[in-house]
Amino acid sequence: PSCCERLMLGSTDRPPSPSTASSIRTIPTVTMAPAKSVQVFGKKKTATAVAFAKEGRGLIKVNGQPIENVKPEQLRLKVFEPVLILGQDKFSSLDIRVRVKGGGTTAQIYAIRAAIAKAVVAYYAKYVDESAKNELRKTLLEYDRNLLVSDPRRCEPKKYGGRSARSRFQKSYR
Repeated sequence: PSCCERLMLGSTDRPPSPSTASSIRTIPTVTMAPAKSVQVFGKKKTATAVAFAKEGRGLIKVNGQPIENVKPEQLRLKVFEPVLILGQDKFSSLDIRVRVKGGGTTAQIYAIRAAIAKAVVAYYAKYVDESAKNELRKTLLEYDRNLLVSDPRRCEPKKYGGRSARSRFQKSYR
């Protein structure tokens, strides 16, 4: 029998080799303190953005890219709105990573801005204090309610008898 089989059988005719003895030893596990983090999502139509906010130095990334690289450029200001409204100081101790998928480009941008706004509010609610959270919420709601509350409008499904949800084929008597 090989040395592994002897170990399993409990044979003691030969001491285990140094390589086998090292594999028997237990390795101490290191537990790290959990980082302060929150995970929230923002939605618009079929686009969903998941924001992961944690302690950091003010980085905001969207799908691994810096927020400054968001396309299209005309809507880039929309993504910056939560930062511009609340002020850079609120984001200086936070790192926010956003993953977005589904929908079109405009819907994705609106989902990203909602996710960033919700992430900051959730982080302040969980780790800072309630009064700061209420102040942030009030400021964001005064500017645009859709930053914190998702828009319930969806595309209406097509029906028979026409080419879209509401329009009908032209009626003819002959």
